[in-house]
Amino acid sequence: MFGASFDIDPDASEAALVDQLAAMNRAASSIAAGQVRVTAMLEAKRQARKAAEGVPAAKRCQGLASEVGLARKASPWHGAKFLKMSGILVEDMPYTLAALESGVLTEGRAMIIADQADCLSPADRHAMDAELCADPDVLEGLGDRKVEAEAGRVAIRLDHDAVMERISRHQCDRTVTARPAPHGMMYLTALLTAAEGLTAYQALQAQAAAAAAASIAAGHGCAGRGALMADAFYRRVTGREVGAAVPVALNLVVSDESLLAQGPEPAVLQGYGPIPAAVARQMALAALLDPEVEAAVRKLYADPATGNLVAMESTARAFPKGLRWLIALRDQRCRTPYCDAPVRHIDHITRHADGGPTNAGNGQGLCERCNYAKESPGWQTATVYDRYGRHTTELTTPTGRTYRSTAPPQPTGARVFTNDIHVVRIHAAA
Repeated sequence: MFGASFDIDPDASEAALVDQLAAMNRAASSIAAGQVRVTAMLEAKRQARKAAEGVPAAKRCQGLASEVGLARKASPWHGAKFLKMSGILVEDMPYTLAALESGVLTEGRAMIIADQADCLSPADRHAMDAELCADPDVLEGLGDRKVEAEAGRVAIRLDHDAVMERISRHQCDRTVTARPAPHGMMYLTALLTAAEGLTAYQALQAQAAAAAAASIAAGHGCAGRGALMADAFYRRVTGREVGAAVPVALNLVVSDESLLAQGPEPAVLQGYGPIPAAVARQMALAALLDPEVEAAVRKLYADPATGNLVAMESTARAFPKGLRWLIALRDQRCRTPYCDAPVRHIDHITRHADGGPTNAGNGQGLCERCNYAKESPGWQTATVYDRYGRHTTELTTPTGRTYRSTAPPQPTGARVFTNDIHVVRIHAAA
């Protein structure tokens, strides 16, 4: 469809290529507007069907956000956000939807406006919609931050109390999250109130400035301000110097060859993902040499053909601690496609009540949202195996669409100990 819509001419002039980029962007916005309409229509049809079946109103769209996320190749969280914002745009904000359809707004900016209008009444949403988007010139040249600021100002003017109530409600959402970054780095993000976040940021800036001044006075080179702020943050949180061995629990999965024989096979750091073998060796060595850190090695085995961690089985209904730990190591992140949330629940793929065993083959790691979604009527999960024999599940939604999820590969080597998996558990000494 894309190729039929846009014939890319390799001999086109630079100006023509810029024009084509702009045309493609307008087309992407138009498609996004179509997705908004389709999503709102899907919700309306699901509501009507479930109402006819006598399902209580609160449960009629249970699991629908996850279906939307899967169809859009996005996480369930993004699916829920898109589902909610689609309803607001279609029902209460026709000018904003028209601006998206014509390419005046990008999908992201239309969602920002809808999100700012979320706390308002339908009448106030209509008023915001007309003020911001009835005249396309109002939006010309505005980036994401400026669109958010303008929408926020209008929302406060229309209903100050509703905005303050939302701010108060969202203070309960304060949290800290972690996600991998490229090149062996990690994003550690804190969601704070505006006052708390600004205070913390200014404190880190002040510490970085002091560290830079001290380094220059001592005649040493000075790292960039960002690196100095990161060092100050780490010292504040952990109470340890940068580069010291970490006295908290870490699970490092690495082959014998990579750990002991300078092998090149990457390791897996639980909660992060693949890391170079050299970095894994540095972590293990630092733990072993630091007198304040106790390191233990636990040997597991992987299937020689697939690299899957060996199965364990229990007669209990709930997964015991060791088996939960093994499945979490194998799956690393929520097994629902496109969901990168941490594993919170270890779930029976075939329900225990239906005869499903409590073992690694019938277990999968899921986040809370995905585990609750799959318990909704019409969802089915089955264990299959891909052509390499890796642990794979097939998730079927109430509309009959099927999605596959395969556990990530574990480190393997090429010599005698290729199938030995070592887990280095690093924790504080008693």
